[in-house]
Amino acid sequence: MADVLSQSQIDALLNSMQNAESETKAPEPEKKPKQEYRKYDFYSPKKYTKDKLKMLRSIYDNYSRIATSQINGLFRLVSEVEVVGIEEQRYYEFGNALNETDVLTVADVELPDNSTNPPVLFHIAPTLMTAMIDRMLGGLGFDRSIDISYTYTDIELALYEKIIKYLVAINTDVWGTHIALNTQFEHIEENPSMFQGISVDETVVIIMLTITLGDVAGTMNICIPGTLLSNIFDIIDKTKHIAKKGEHVKSNREEIMDSIRESTMDVMAQLGVAKLNLDDVYNLHVGDVIDLNKPQDSPVSLFIEGQPWFNGQLGVHNKNVAVKIEDRIIENKEDVAV
Repeated sequence: MADVLSQSQIDALLNSMQNAESETKAPEPEKKPKQEYRKYDFYSPKKYTKDKLKMLRSIYDNYSRIATSQINGLFRLVSEVEVVGIEEQRYYEFGNALNETDVLTVADVELPDNSTNPPVLFHIAPTLMTAMIDRMLGGLGFDRSIDISYTYTDIELALYEKIIKYLVAINTDVWGTHIALNTQFEHIEENPSMFQGISVDETVVIIMLTITLGDVAGTMNICIPGTLLSNIFDIIDKTKHIAKKGEHVKSNREEIMDSIRESTMDVMAQLGVAKLNLDDVYNLHVGDVIDLNKPQDSPVSLFIEGQPWFNGQLGVHNKNVAVKIEDRIIENKEDVAV
């Protein structure tokens, strides 16, 4: 009679079979990390395409190069200015990030169409600005103990205004290759929360720059309102369209002129106009004189293909009768005598 397995032997046998199956089972593939997506705010959709933001990046890269040379010459210290980002957001987001002790620089922008636009705002971190002021007063400008809650004195505000005017003026130069706008310093705002020149819900573009002045580094932000930026882009687009249209018209005109340049045209000098009845014309003979009712030295009209083009003076050139052109005739066709 066969042996009967005990319960413990049966459990051991089942465990061994389960272990064997787990060893022969293929390894599970590694789970890919879950891809994260940035949430899109439908309440404040993006207004500017990547091409427009790329254009702004190019403009303010040039701004950073000019600002570097300006700061080097002004403070006699090696500096570096770099664009670290361009961000589109609502104005209240920009305003909420400022402290009550921060100082905003307000600059008016005049466009070629003389439209009324909100101002551009400039903001410099207190750590960086106090270093610049210290250099202007003869110090080394290496004090890093200044925090974001620093309050400027009246003397420092006067120097702040003098320094920021250099950085505001650069904005006119960097836009010069695209549009002839003029950026003028207006005033400095000591309390950002009280500034109401831009609507809190208006879309703005923030140009974020990092300025390194010796061993001190700080940020500088340029806030451009969406209304102003849209007007600027509209003018630039219209200018490009007109320029392209002008080039196309010019090229077509040149092609047409090339095709008809060798054409022959009748040129006729009109001495005068006289009215005769048919009987007088019938009785004309050789030697008769026709009165043209014009003085002897009066100008002669020069017709090209039947159209009056020039006035001239009758004379002689190389023993041939000639007309010297004096001026251009500008008149309506119905006024020309036939």
